[in-house]
Amino acid sequence: MDDIKHLISKELQDFESKFADSVKSNIPLLDRVMHYIVKRKGKQMRPMFVLLSARLFCENLPESTYSAASFVELLHTATLVHDDVVDDANERRGFFSINALWKNKIAVLVGDYLLSKGLSLCLDNNEFRTLKLISDAVQAMSEGELLQIEKTRKLNIKEDIYFEIIRRKTASLLASACAAGAWSTTNDETTTEQMRLFGEKVGIAFQIKDDLFDYGSAKIGKPTGIDIREKKMTLPLIYTLEHATPEIRRRIINIVKNYNTDKEKVNEVIDLVKASGGIEYTQQKMFQYRDEAIAILHSLPETNIRNGLESMVRYTTDRTF
Repeated sequence: MDDIKHLISKELQDFESKFADSVKSNIPLLDRVMHYIVKRKGKQMRPMFVLLSARLFCENLPESTYSAASFVELLHTATLVHDDVVDDANERRGFFSINALWKNKIAVLVGDYLLSKGLSLCLDNNEFRTLKLISDAVQAMSEGELLQIEKTRKLNIKEDIYFEIIRRKTASLLASACAAGAWSTTNDETTTEQMRLFGEKVGIAFQIKDDLFDYGSAKIGKPTGIDIREKKMTLPLIYTLEHATPEIRRRIINIVKNYNTDKEKVNEVIDLVKASGGIEYTQQKMFQYRDEAIAILHSLPETNIRNGLESMVRYTTDRTF
């Protein structure tokens, strides 16, 4: 990641300054929360995808690129704040969550504020195409979450529904990030759609990698079995259920439904998934989407920026956390 960040070090520095300015408020409480958020930023992958997608087509980035990158980061942060409220989570990236420090009501309002700031950012600069691209992602993310909730209740998710969920829930934001970055420097619909599709494929690969972590080891820095405890039907489990004997299938569904907090029984499901070939199949699908994304990149002229984007794609599937 450090090598990729070095490619766009100036642009990232400019972005961070503009992003910090974009969340400033004249409400002291809100300013304290925003300061806390800005100081505890994550890997900033989504704004990096915006900046790199824009740099593919233009060396000197216009203000509209930074508006797009800020909006994407504002939206992503808003969803994390709201997710922590919904999940009653007290930690985020090793720090206290907003709801843990300031309670749920303030956290919900802060999430709303972040989203509205992103909308205002685009409207103030008449960037209506960027607004449309990212607003479509907001809608898709909400639809994906609700579709997952609906299907989780019945534990009847098939592979095609799984991919529809992650396409909406996770990949839509990365797709809009790449599309908005490309649009900001090309104003070309064909190029924008090409980069949207690229981002979608990367986003799907990214989410599959996250789902694989649930079946990993403690060395990855993330507890295993969380998705099973939350009754989330991810690809390794879906594959296992579709290829299991009726007896094993009933056993797994019974555990996921009724014993998902029993660590030993959850580990039994993990072992069954591993024995079924579910991990290998899921990895194969992840690499398929990664390679399709790289193929889109390779249709463009080779440059340091294109190589940097390819490294970002490979990072999404090679990362250990």
